[in-house]
Amino acid sequence: MYGKCPGQDMRKLRVELYKCPNCGAEVEIFSDETRIRCQKCGTMVFREKMPSCIEWCASARQCLGEERWKQLMEQGGVESPERKP
Repeated sequence: MYGKCPGQDMRKLRVELYKCPNCGAEVEIFSDETRIRCQKCGTMVFREKMPSCIEWCASARQCLGEERWKQLMEQGGVESPERKP
């Protein structure tokens, strides 16, 4: 297990594109964010669901430890980030 999460390395962030529900503008939400203000109209745009590090972080397995990682993967039915394209 790590003292500091290796997934917090800014070089490993991922970005997803969302549409503002108010004006339809495209907004970027990074993997460490849960919401962002639309630059066009100021509306808060939220992720569709709250991210879990085991869903997007390739270091989660190392960080959590093998046993805990497997347990969480089985409980949540989460697809391993190592298997994602």
